[in-house]
Amino acid sequence: MIDLHFWPTPNGHKITIALEEMGLAYRLHYVNIGAGDQFKPEFLAIAPNNRMPAIVDDEGPDGQPVSIFESGAILQYLARKTGQFYGSTERERISVEQWLMWQMGGVGPMAGQAHHFLHYAPTMDPPHDLPYPKDRYRREVGRLYGVLDRQLAKNRYAAGDFLSIADMAIWPWAMGWERQEQTLEDKPHFKRWLEELAARPAFVKGKAVGAERPNASTDRKAQEILFKR
Repeated sequence: MIDLHFWPTPNGHKITIALEEMGLAYRLHYVNIGAGDQFKPEFLAIAPNNRMPAIVDDEGPDGQPVSIFESGAILQYLARKTGQFYGSTERERISVEQWLMWQMGGVGPMAGQAHHFLHYAPTMDPPHDLPYPKDRYRREVGRLYGVLDRQLAKNRYAAGDFLSIADMAIWPWAMGWERQEQTLEDKPHFKRWLEELAARPAFVKGKAVGAERPNASTDRKAQEILFKR
């Protein structure tokens, strides 16, 4: 049994999708980031960077419990543990890791900043409606999705012709393309990939986890916790 410390964000949904695809049993522990649960000592003991998701696996690599934070590291661990979605050759594993790191260092941070400046900053007190960062992050997200579209013109999935943890990492962020003010008209392969993964039962189930939980990012108190601590 894997204990997943989670809130319904793209980074959280990476892990629920992976757990569903891998057929692993898990228990949910909600970390309400708008209420400051990520700063509680019991959570910091397993995730010192005060960010979710994090997991605790009762059956770690030496038979003892292990805790892991950082969504990319969790995906790599789960893929190694199950022998799934990490490619079957060293070349395939290299490709998976390249595209996983591309998401971790590119799509996640850039799309996150786009969300912040396009939707959250203008609602803060006082409002921060800033054209430069809006344009900067909107353009960079578009550039990144163009990179992925060209990769998907040659491959069914991000790392090749096999589903991998790279797809599970990218897709929850990429599904927010409309809020990131992007277009799919010039990215047909990206569009095909989004729709294909959206039809997979495990992606549907994993993405639905926590759907009933409120988005507190427009609440003034939550904004203080999320953006100023």
